[in-house]
Amino acid sequence: MRPPHSTPWSFYEAVQFFPSYSNLDKVLVYSVLGGIPYYLKQFDPDIPIGENIKANILGRGSILYSEVEFLMRQELRETSVYNTIIGAVALGNTRLNDIFQKTQIEKTKLTVYLKNLTDLGIMRREFPVADGIKRQANVQRGLYQISDHFFRFWYAFVFPNMSELETGDAQGIYRHVVQPSLERYASHAYEDACREYLRRLNRQDKLPFHFTRIGRWWEKGTEIDILAADQEGKHYLVGECKFKTSPFDLADLNALLGKFRPDKRAARVYYCLFSRSGFTNEVRKAAKDQGIELVELDRMV
Repeated sequence: MRPPHSTPWSFYEAVQFFPSYSNLDKVLVYSVLGGIPYYLKQFDPDIPIGENIKANILGRGSILYSEVEFLMRQELRETSVYNTIIGAVALGNTRLNDIFQKTQIEKTKLTVYLKNLTDLGIMRREFPVADGIKRQANVQRGLYQISDHFFRFWYAFVFPNMSELETGDAQGIYRHVVQPSLERYASHAYEDACREYLRRLNRQDKLPFHFTRIGRWWEKGTEIDILAADQEGKHYLVGECKFKTSPFDLADLNALLGKFRPDKRAARVYYCLFSRSGFTNEVRKAAKDQGIELVELDRMV
């Protein structure tokens, strides 16, 4: 169930609504509203993002405050059960067993509820980008994600604090709940924006090869933010996205190198590092020596 107002816009289209925002705030506002123009139009581009969140999402009676509940009631009957499931996923419980542990809904029923949410487009089931069809058939393997950024924000911050928001405490919930967590929360949307950046370069043939698959990858406790591959599996691009306040350092780089070992020994692996706060001199030197691409926030946005 995509919100009925329009087709989602890309990150680069969405941030055009906020020309005066800093590049950091553009990522933050995208993490809150996603790419639905109807949602983007509810924010005033001339006031700070925090004031917009308080007035237009946390404020009782605002359009976005009640939008998710309205849409859910249109499509589903057991809204309280679905709210519990989506709320669990919004808090980071993305594996089937983690959702079960958080909600205590019997697994057979839980898989049915999750399928309904996936069919409606509220959720998506994500697999490592290199997985084949057979591995994707394993019900335990995929990770469940909320498809829409605004839905994810609402279930992370509005739904758990509804009782206090109903009393009119938008200021307090923003100051003590949303604001301290917003930049950590936005790292998920930042990864999406980094993948969009690579897709743009891919369409323009500005990468070392043309990829046909891009997404996340994980295996046996190892996770990679971005993995792109060509059709033959001969070329791979490994990307790391750091949305932290300190620069990307040598320890970060060393932790990334060697994470991914392609099945084909002759395959070529390229690296691209994204960082909100730039890179240390050691990383810049290593990147120059090893042909690693470095992308700072200003360049990406």
